[in-house]
Amino acid sequence: MIAPEPTLNIGRAAFFMMGAVASFSLMAVAGREVSFELDTFEIMLFRSLVGLVIVLLVASASRTVGQINTGNMGLHLTRNLFHFAGQNLWFYAIALIPLAQVFALEFTTPIWVLLISPILLGERLTRMRIFAAVLGFIGILLVARPEAASLNAGTISAALAAIGFAGSITLTKKLTQVQSLTCILFWMTLIQSVFGLIAAGYDGDISTPSAASLPWLGVIAFCGLSAHFCITSALATAPATLVAPLDFIRLPVIALIGLILYQEPLDAFIILGAVVIFSANYLNVLSETRKGS
Repeated sequence: MIAPEPTLNIGRAAFFMMGAVASFSLMAVAGREVSFELDTFEIMLFRSLVGLVIVLLVASASRTVGQINTGNMGLHLTRNLFHFAGQNLWFYAIALIPLAQVFALEFTTPIWVLLISPILLGERLTRMRIFAAVLGFIGILLVARPEAASLNAGTISAALAAIGFAGSITLTKKLTQVQSLTCILFWMTLIQSVFGLIAAGYDGDISTPSAASLPWLGVIAFCGLSAHFCITSALATAPATLVAPLDFIRLPVIALIGLILYQEPLDAFIILGAVVIFSANYLNVLSETRKGS
């Protein structure tokens, strides 16, 4: 017997994606606020420690602590190395360049997943995937505008962060085949707490967050977990062809936040580049959906 497909609920998917948009936007603002006091390694250390507490509390309440095990540790370590590098670069970029530019370059993550998947997962690189990658890189050039006046540490960091996230997503896909969500999140927060402690403490000086920074660190930890929960829930409720356009709402929202809170001007090239990057991602999602139907 063929299992029935999950009931399509566009309203529920939209609700979860609005939660994801709010989570990513709040995390960006919180990251900008604490960057004046803490470096990126310290942000990751405290974010991961708070996240670890949240994961353990939720796992205890849902009685899934027993799902935590030590299997596939090599895969957990590699996955979290990619994520730790990507997240550090993302927080670093947020402190240096407009928030809209960071988000636009982050949208290239699916493009990098297309290129990394054949290496890590053995997936085939189709013509559509190659076309999507080329179109995505045209979008990158529009957003970053690699010239002496616009190419800087912030744009490079944001672009490299997308590669880190792509490696993390690709290996997470592999982990979900053998591990539960509770187990993956537990090792993510624990391993990245260790990475953060080593990276932040290598010079023997770890800054203690001030009372003003503690709420922002809580926002970063909570939103980091809630964003991915919301996206996963949305994809479980509606197909990616409907979820992907909703995710793009992040760009105008963060552009407006940057304008209001930090007086960051709206850049037409960033918007145009982001549209091109989104189009590349959406064409590939549409192609994969039709192929699987």
